Amino acid sequence: MKKLLFTLTVIMLSTFISYSQDLTNPQGGGTLQIESIIPGDGYSKMNFKGDISGYGKVFASIKLSSGDTSKTSGTLDGQARTILNNGTLLSSPLKGSWKREGSLIKFYFTDDVSNGAMNFVIWDVDILGETANVKYYELHSGN
Repeated sequence: MKKLLFTLTVIMLSTFISYSQDLTNPQGGGTLQIESIIPGDGYSKMNFKGDISGYGKVFASIKLSSGDTSKTSGTLDGQARTILNNGTLLSSPLKGSWKREGSLIKFYFTDDVSNGAMNFVIWDVDILGETANVKYYELHSGN
């Protein structure tokens, strides 16, 4: 019984260690420009474009839905397309949440890139500056 308990403990610890994520060093990032903001009833749709390291030219459309009456947080849902320097087209759904403080919004989401890559992504969106600073952390590499 002690051997079984020890073995299970070792397996659980090794699983935790092998799946932990270092969020101190992003694998890449860049700056996107806000192309448009389209207000709706209880949501806003934002369109972005720019260059992201490792992904080339990126185009993204994200719908922000309010989660509270003060419109300071909620969920996001969107799509992204990217053209790599070799002409390869990649796509990804974007699902996550957001938090606003004044004119600054933080996006937190995961993506599921069509090449098999999965990333945890953080955007720092400056509405007045019309930019989004992007950092991504690779969870699984692509093909």
